[in-house]
Amino acid sequence: MSLLAQQTWTPMTAEERARFDRDGFLVVPGVLTEDEVAIARTAILRSKEKASREGGLGANGALHQLSAVTNNPELAFLLDHPKAFKYIWSMLGWNVHVYHSHVDVHPQIHEQQKDWWHWHQDGGRQNRELETDPRSRMSVKLAYWLSDVSETGRGNFTVLPGSHLTNWLPGPPSRGVPWPQPEGALQITANPGDLVVFDRRLWHARSDNYSPITRVGAFFGYTYRWVAGRDEVADLPNTPEWATFSPVQQQLLGGAGDGSGDHAWGHYPETTPLYGELKRQGLLDSSIPALIP
Repeated sequence: MSLLAQQTWTPMTAEERARFDRDGFLVVPGVLTEDEVAIARTAILRSKEKASREGGLGANGALHQLSAVTNNPELAFLLDHPKAFKYIWSMLGWNVHVYHSHVDVHPQIHEQQKDWWHWHQDGGRQNRELETDPRSRMSVKLAYWLSDVSETGRGNFTVLPGSHLTNWLPGPPSRGVPWPQPEGALQITANPGDLVVFDRRLWHARSDNYSPITRVGAFFGYTYRWVAGRDEVADLPNTPEWATFSPVQQQLLGGAGDGSGDHAWGHYPETTPLYGELKRQGLLDSSIPALIP
């Protein structure tokens, strides 16, 4: 399912960019329609039922499933949804792919959990091996909310605003040691169809869901194509679904264009699907280095 040919893209605004640079995240209401929420939610809950039958659920019956589109092809429209994807190409440019994605389902927890330390930055070893202070942004993540988290206590995405410019956060000697939340922590509230866009360096955590509302979300992390991906997508081109994906979606899932020169280093912009689409729509803003060919 692709929205590429149905809508005209627009870049993020200067005000949105300023807020993102200041806080490390944006909350964007009403990105998905009710029908789009239903499509994505149904696919993810179907995956949860399958995992339940196969004994693949985690503690408290939760699902954390990597490689979102590989396991749920119906979610491909979220890769380049115009109302959300604009934040990716506006900041990272056209030579990007999805390196890490997952879907999450977290039912109600009935017993009080220990106050473990779940705070982290995305990127894994990037947070050890990149030497600058602050470290490079490297990637931006889209979090689509497919359940009602308009009140706290529902497994809300929790952030420390402005912490994307801080390499280290004071915490316990190990994650398994109970430790209080950092001062200034904010549980983000959102309605089904809302989007959170965040810098991978933003210190964040998932809070526990003590409500009767099951928490459902889909998460897509975008980075440059010269950064190795974590998702399992190598076999996707051999599936029937691959032909239904747009060229931009195929690029985001690790595809290398039509074989006329496109590759991860971006030496041949004209053969890169996302570059071509941005050029067609007149969106190659030369004031943004990542959009320059």
